[in-house]
Amino acid sequence: MVELTMRAVVPPHVLIRQLDGESVLLNLDSERYFGLDATGTRMWELATTQPCIAVAFEKLQEEYEVEPEVLRNHLTEFLSGLVENGLLQVLPPDVGPTPTI
Repeated sequence: MVELTMRAVVPPHVLIRQLDGESVLLNLDSERYFGLDATGTRMWELATTQPCIAVAFEKLQEEYEVEPEVLRNHLTEFLSGLVENGLLQVLPPDVGPTPTI
């Protein structure tokens, strides 16, 4: 389960390409790709570049006019889906990225 206190990390087997505000994520292990619209791309950008998901949530709150609880649910569901598809890892804020072999 994704929690706001966690940190989002892009696994080494995931490639992302952005074009016109949208993104395509490619899982090299499963050879599956996923498209993100502009909102999904923004959530991805903030979640993967902030020290924890809570900071990304706060920035998204400033950018979008949406109730905090609705945003929290959408963000955690979105990130959970990415985790389930091997496109994202969530770690406690004090743990480094998983080592690559």
